[in-house]
Amino acid sequence: MSGEITGAPDWRPDRLGRKLPSLLARGRILTALRAWFAAEAFVEVETPVLQISPGMEVHLRAFMSELVAPDDSRRRLYLHTSPEFAMKKLLAGGVPRLFQFARVFRNGERSDLHHPEFTMLEWYRSGATYIDLMGDCEALLREAAKAAGATRLSWRGTECDVGRPFERLTVAEAFRRHAGIDLLATAPDPHAPDAALLSRAARAIGVRTTDADTWEDVFFRVMLERIESKLGFGRPTILCDYPVSMAALSRPKASDPRLAERFELYACGVELANAFGELTDAAVQRARFETDMALKERLYGERYPIDEDFLAALEHGLPECAGIALGFDRLVMLCLGAPRIEDVLWLPVAR
Repeated sequence: MSGEITGAPDWRPDRLGRKLPSLLARGRILTALRAWFAAEAFVEVETPVLQISPGMEVHLRAFMSELVAPDDSRRRLYLHTSPEFAMKKLLAGGVPRLFQFARVFRNGERSDLHHPEFTMLEWYRSGATYIDLMGDCEALLREAAKAAGATRLSWRGTECDVGRPFERLTVAEAFRRHAGIDLLATAPDPHAPDAALLSRAARAIGVRTTDADTWEDVFFRVMLERIESKLGFGRPTILCDYPVSMAALSRPKASDPRLAERFELYACGVELANAFGELTDAAVQRARFETDMALKERLYGERYPIDEDFLAALEHGLPECAGIALGFDRLVMLCLGAPRIEDVLWLPVAR
């Protein structure tokens, strides 16, 4: 029958009623975090969802759209996977501290921890380093938990006390401690790490590899199978100092050019945030984009255009700065002990 409802949609009173306490708590957390940013002299901004480039991460898939002009000419645009490029343009334009609760979109992602449309909390500080952002994370997680009436984050029977000092663990230390692998020894050339060396080390601990695997493929497989499930228990973990070959939009670490000023935040084994000491060299950034899009085309048969206006902003003079993206829905989920991300969304995207 046309229009027949199959199943129980989230807007039905019985289901919405069960979710309502969590959704009201979501609002309290949002209010508390906005108040924290206001007290820290941040400006809240809003940037367009439609962008020339959705983001340049190799493994993220974007939603494509089409802009139709009044003369019926057409232009391909994308729903952004992060507001990063637009927010950095505002940094280059002179806004020193800014944040945004942005709706972002990632295709091909749906699970208990993923949703195709979600809320990203992203913020940037001029004149700051990624170390400063680590302090921000500690303060924000405590504010979020307090707003939810909790002292701990929890997920599927595990707990994480945000009142304790956060663990700071380098990626190399994590590989050594949890996988018994000397990660940096597998990258004698830091910019071109050796897939064969890392594959050999992974197979020695029982992690499957193939001859077609890149170094990054093996890195993520070891992370998934041996490391991520051990991060953020008892207290949150800041996993920092990624190999420079995985720098993305971060700058090399001045004290050790084998590494990048990048960290990820974990709680209860769940990744919450990804942070950079931001790269400000437009030529280096262009080269990274071109390399990443060549790999994306080889793996997935598509590539996204480079946002030339973003590179122009870097050339104009992006100040020394640090920035971070935090999954707001995941944070709410952990504050409330919800098992699935859809439990803290007012309405999920239709299946």
